[in-house]
Order: sequence, then C-alpha cells, then structure tokens
Amino acid sequence: MAADAPAALRSDRIADELAERELDLLLVNHPYNLRYLTGFTGSSGLALLGAGEGGMRRFFTDFRYETQSAEQLPDGFERHIVAGELLNAVAGAVGAGGRLGFDDAWLSVKHHAALREKLPAAWELVPSAGLVERFREVKDDGELALIRRAAELVDGILAWIAERGLAGRTERDVAVELEYEMRRRGADEPSFPSIVASGAHGALPHAQPRDVEIPRGVLVTIDLGARVDGYCSDCTRTFATGELEPEAREIYELVLAAERTGVAAVMAGRSGKEVDAIARAVIEEAGYGERFGHGLGHGVGLDVHESPRLSRTASDEPLRAGDVVTVEPGVYLPERLGVRIEDLVVVGEDGVEILSHYPTELVTVG
Repeated sequence: MAADAPAALRSDRIADELAERELDLLLVNHPYNLRYLTGFTGSSGLALLGAGEGGMRRFFTDFRYETQSAEQLPDGFERHIVAGELLNAVAGAVGAGGRLGFDDAWLSVKHHAALREKLPAAWELVPSAGLVERFREVKDDGELALIRRAAELVDGILAWIAERGLAGRTERDVAVELEYEMRRRGADEPSFPSIVASGAHGALPHAQPRDVEIPRGVLVTIDLGARVDGYCSDCTRTFATGELEPEAREIYELVLAAERTGVAAVMAGRSGKEVDAIARAVIEEAGYGERFGHGLGHGVGLDVHESPRLSRTASDEPLRAGDVVTVEPGVYLPERLGVRIEDLVVVGEDGVEILSHYPTELVTVG
C-alpha cells in the first residue's frame, strides 16, 4: 500500500468531524473529495470513512484501477476490487445499521434510491453536502506548494504571450497556443477553457475565443489557469494592442483600483461578502456598479471554482488563514469593451500572499 501521510491525516480529521456530527459513516463519491482524502486520481471509486479513531477506511473501485489504487491509497484503507456496481458493494459492507452521511449535492436521485434500496432498513441516510469541502478550503503546505507552481506557470505563459504579440492573430489561435505551451511547460491540463476576448467581445465575461483576428488599438482580456498535480491556478490580465481610446484607459484604471482595493481587503476574519463590498464600492462610486455583475472571487484548489466565495451572496462565514481565493473585479460595457484583472492570493491573518506575479499595470503588446 502507498503511504500518503497528508491524505491519511485528512481522513483522520474527517473521522473526528463525523463523531462530532454523530455520523457513523460517510460515503465519499465526489472525485475531488475522493482525491483529497485518499490520493486516488482515477475516474471510478468510492470510499467509506468511519467515525472516530480506528473507524472504517474502505475503498471500492473496479478492475481498471486495481494497480493504480494500490499505488495511490494511503496505508489503512482496505481496498475492494468490485466486479459489479460500486454502490452495491458499499451497501454490503456497512453493517446492520446507523447513520450514513452522503453528499446530497453530488449523489444523484437515482443512485440515492438505489443505495436506499440496498442498505439494511436500520440505516439512516443523512445529507452531508459540504462536509469535506469545508476542510478542503484551508490548504496545507503541500497543497499551497502545488498551487504556487500552477500560478508561476501561468505567469510565464502571460510573459510568453506578451513577447509573441496579439494583433493580427485570431483569438482562437492564441487560446490554442497558450494551452499547448502550458502543457509543454508541465501543466496536467488547463484548469478551465481559456478565454481570449478582444475589443467588444471582452464585454462577455465568459467569452469563447473566436476565429476572428485581434485588431490593433483594443483591449484583450486573457483569462487562464493551469492544473499542476491536480491543483489549479486562475489569473486574468487585460492587455492593450496599441493606443487606446480615453474611455478604455479610464475603465482599465478603474478596474485596477478595485482589484488592488480588493486584494488589500482580503484577510482572515473578514467575510467574503465584506471583501466583495469593499472592492465593489470603488466601481459603484465611479458610476459603473451595474456593469460589474459577477462576484469578486472564489476559492481555488483541486477545483478551480470552490468555496469560499467572495460575492454579494456569499455566506457570513469568515475567511480563514490558508484559504486560496481569486480577486477579479471587472467592468463590461456591451458592444464596446470589457476589462477584468485577477490575482490569486493566499489568505493570511493580516493580509495576503499574492501568487500572481505578472504585472497588473496595463501592458501594451504588438
């Protein structure tokens, strides 16, 4: 069996939480949660974690992952190679009765019904969405090291893009080339489909790259992230391809001021809702509040969009030291232009560690 100390320690912490919640077992089936707790990176697996010290640690997968699971699972997990449905095997391994937590945000209605049918009647199914995710929010040193690597890789890609220039190339060509270069430099894959949006197309926050040449004298928003050993980065920069109209420069400086204000506002003990309000006020006071329609940021880790959130609708839960979040205000003027600037930061007790090091000042490229 592989000895993955971080995964084993995480499982121990979850086991303590189960005891606190008076749960006997937790069914883990979300791929990111499964990787977090077991180190398993395959596409077919389930885990059962028991409450307290010495609680059950069982992992279920199929023949395709027999060797891989043996290499990746921490010591202490009992491994089962299942020929049929994994849920059937789980139901046969839980014992006579108790309280079984499950992820109601991930387990389908169909699979919930199948599990309920197969379990002994004395088992109570208890919705437990977010239990593991709450632990995932605060990153340990190993996780932070991987996220730093992913952010550093993106810094290099942005510098590479600036050197190659943008004008005269299509948005799609730039996106394809930067993703290829990202992999060439060691990324597992992009952490999400890259955005390259020029001119008026930049007014779409989630614009898809087009087979349209990027002209001179416009703003170009590039939003990209890399996944390194499972962990993500996320960064946005808006470039100029030459001399800009005064309005474009004005909007850029406004978003930059909001971004810097947001970064300065991030700290442990302050809620994501509060941080969003502080940065948003900069844009609202300039009269563009209605053109900043999305949240200020989100957590980043195994998933590129995870908790905690920085938004008007975020919870009142305080940020914690070790959270990794984006700060990404934007202003979008339909049929004219868009600007977004985004840094990835680690929350500290009195501020942040900024992981995105490519300049936020406006960079003009050819």
